[in-house]
Amino acid sequence: MAIETPCTKVCVLDPASGLCRGCGRTGAEIGAWAGMSALERREVMAALPARMAGRAAHA
Repeated sequence: MAIETPCTKVCVLDPASGLCRGCGRTGAEIGAWAGMSALERREVMAALPARMAGRAAHA
């Protein structure tokens, strides 16, 4: 069974925000992703649009 992921294959952590420039996850979230429950992954994914919008506003 495949794990749902927001990964866009643009894996570069922004040094200022600590967020991946491709998906908006933190390095810790990326590292823990496979071990997270489906609910935990959905909670992170729900927060990503706001993170990415906030990052874009500061770019």
